[in-house]
Amino acid sequence: MVIHDARFLTSNSRADLCPAPTVPEYAFIGRSNVGKSSLINMLTGRNGLAKTSSSPGKTQLINHFSINDKWYLVDLPGYGYAKVSKTSRAEWAKMINYYLRNRANLMCVCVLIDSRHPPQAADLEFMEKLGEEGIPFVMIFTKTDKQSTAQTKALVTDYLKKMSEIWDELPRYFQTSAETGLGRDEVLAFISEINKQWAPETENA
Repeated sequence: MVIHDARFLTSNSRADLCPAPTVPEYAFIGRSNVGKSSLINMLTGRNGLAKTSSSPGKTQLINHFSINDKWYLVDLPGYGYAKVSKTSRAEWAKMINYYLRNRANLMCVCVLIDSRHPPQAADLEFMEKLGEEGIPFVMIFTKTDKQSTAQTKALVTDYLKKMSEIWDELPRYFQTSAETGLGRDEVLAFISEINKQWAPETENA
């Protein structure tokens, strides 16, 4: 996939105010400070498209980006630690849950996981919830450039082993680096593959 156009569309706190579900959509989410904005910028080839910050909890709304006028990339608020009140975190959770359950054109959730850390309860619980809701997702391991290939491989193996305790079939996964561009072609090829399955009801109306 060649990305020739990537632009910000809108930010919303309500799923029902998001852009019309006329093209396939992919949501990116992960624990705070997982490198989500950097990964989005790397995938799109547009530095500064998604705002990066050293402070966890920067993303607080549902942010839509249009890619090639053919699909939406969605930047969702992170889960886990953030320097915000419990009330705000609860509101984020409510907003995200409603979006995930009701967004008709959501093709896949990309769950970002920091490849430097052993399996985290927040990640495992979030993915288990997606499975219970029947929401398709893939795992994207970030920041692989921060350690050796062997260390990354060992931690990914630990994650898959932990997940195999409750999952009959493991989700697809990718290893990425916003610094080196590792995984870019693979993730975009996956999205291109899933885009072919897009068949909105309006086309048959």
